[in-house]
Amino acid sequence: MTETRDRTAVVIVGAGVAGLALGNFLLRNGVDCVVLEKHSRAYVEQRQRAGTIDGFGVRMLREWGLDEVLEGTPIPESEGAFFIDGEAMPIDMDDDGNESLYCPQQVLVRNLTDAFLRAGGDLRYEAAEVVPANMDGAHTHVRYQDPDGTARAVDCDLIAGCDGFHGVSRRSIPAGALTEYSHQYGYNWLSVLAAVPTDPSGMAIHSRGLAGLIPRGPHATRVYLQCAVDDTPEQWPDERVWSELEARFGRTVARGEIVGKQIVPLRSVVFDPMSYGKLFLLGDAAHIVPPMSAKGIHLALHDAEVFARAVLRWAEDGDTSLLDGYSETCLPHIWNYQAFATWITDVMHNAGDTAHAGEFRKLVARAELQRQFTSEAASRLFGELTAGIN
Repeated sequence: MTETRDRTAVVIVGAGVAGLALGNFLLRNGVDCVVLEKHSRAYVEQRQRAGTIDGFGVRMLREWGLDEVLEGTPIPESEGAFFIDGEAMPIDMDDDGNESLYCPQQVLVRNLTDAFLRAGGDLRYEAAEVVPANMDGAHTHVRYQDPDGTARAVDCDLIAGCDGFHGVSRRSIPAGALTEYSHQYGYNWLSVLAAVPTDPSGMAIHSRGLAGLIPRGPHATRVYLQCAVDDTPEQWPDERVWSELEARFGRTVARGEIVGKQIVPLRSVVFDPMSYGKLFLLGDAAHIVPPMSAKGIHLALHDAEVFARAVLRWAEDGDTSLLDGYSETCLPHIWNYQAFATWITDVMHNAGDTAHAGEFRKLVARAELQRQFTSEAASRLFGELTAGIN
């Protein structure tokens, strides 16, 4: 089969938050790139993921001149609460300093896509059988097939693997080249998307397990229910979802049509290093944080910015020092947020259901939560860090 070839500086595999943010950063600073995405545009722009851009991400996108992608609803001080055994404990969000936005991931992706295409970006959907090649030698390239089956190859200097935890980028790296550090939390979440306004909004700690009601728009709510690791969506019919939410929140909740259910494993994963030769891993391809931490978008944007600055230094000055130090720059930041993610996940779950960690850890976790809610400074910090669960 004849192979059609072209060339660019950076091939970006994956059109999610990390890939499209990186593409915009590079394109607006004169570095050519091609984004390859295996799914259709319609699929990418409707898939539900995280729902918050934290203050770091908001400021960063503005600094790169991407104010236009920040379509979202500011998180007001009065929005959301923690419920412990049915008692509401509001969070001090500090309006003056909090720039976080409720912005469903599909909205952010759509906005980043529009900005990239308006600037003349090269974004190729439905790219099948993507294969990064020669990452550790000369003639680095990425092969793929067009939707019509045409074989193509893009020669490049660098590859950015932004295609998620199950993507081809990390799987293309030889076995043994990366070290995987992982932790399983011992429980999962049932994640439900409901076509209903969010009322109430927040997280509930209860002996039956953790629960969450998180806004995803004026008429959409993301529901979370702690469940066993071997649970399946079929074990959670609609009536059980609503009745369990009301039991854990200790009040009536707004009910509506349930449009999707899935089981979300709670885990933390880090791969070290985050690169192999000329292939660099960004976002979920390199690390996973549990959704309780609400820092998935944060880490994806941080990786994109670090890598973009390294590419710009190389493109402008021929200096590869920032590329060589990409992992060493990113990993301390990632481990810092893994530490927070582990802490908040353990505290929130241990404070309710004793089946996993026992009564002693429940009382320790509740003492820790009381410290957060009774100290003004700690409560404010707690609110800022946990603004908008994924």
